[in-house]
Amino acid sequence: MQVEVCANSLASARAAKAGGAHRIELCSELAVGGLTPSAGLLEVVCEQLSLPVHVLIRPRSGNFSYTDAEFDIILRDIAWVSELGMAGVVCGFLLPDGQLDRHRTAMVRDAFPGHFTFHRAFDQCPQPLEALAHLDALGVDTLLSSGQAADAVTGLPLLEKLQAEAQYCQIMPGGGIRPDNAHLFLEKGFRTLHVSGTAGFRSIPPAHGPGMNSPGLLTDGPPPVTDTALIREVVAAVNPGPGAPRTA
Repeated sequence: MQVEVCANSLASARAAKAGGAHRIELCSELAVGGLTPSAGLLEVVCEQLSLPVHVLIRPRSGNFSYTDAEFDIILRDIAWVSELGMAGVVCGFLLPDGQLDRHRTAMVRDAFPGHFTFHRAFDQCPQPLEALAHLDALGVDTLLSSGQAADAVTGLPLLEKLQAEAQYCQIMPGGGIRPDNAHLFLEKGFRTLHVSGTAGFRSIPPAHGPGMNSPGLLTDGPPPVTDTALIREVVAAVNPGPGAPRTA
């Protein structure tokens, strides 16, 4: 059984290889579900590790319904990853109502010649078996899912249904998989597992000054966007027009 490790840094990628991982899903920012890694990180990982690398393509946190401009960024990132010769890409697209975005999924399948994994955006689809049928028809190689549950153990009944229904797409359980429960998926006949394998993490306050995390900006909907009117007001406040009173 193969183990794919979600690695969010060079240190994580090295640890994954040392632990015997079969491939890496490279990303950044696990705290928001993963984002596209930087060019520098991807290049260094490829230089230093001889493992297949699947690259997460997700330009922002929040939901998986993208604007045309955001999707253009996604296609540009996929073209870049393809030019680098990466083994796979990992991404997912939903319509605003949560249904699978078949059009954009098909565009990515056409754009990237290697392995295409549709990620856990799938776990927000209201009709999972129908969505799987579409992924099968589109030629998506792998579906990463927790079985639409908080973790893959809880979602195992749906994962089994998906595995039984899949015609082409390989089902890869992911979410909360640990050494003490990994055997459950082997026993059910799954061929690949997805784990982050993080351990020993603890929050450390900064040595000096305020923390830089902003929990209030985290959302499962569209992320915060800069307000044009507010910026205009700030610019006007520090760049007063002719005749405006000067402050001391």
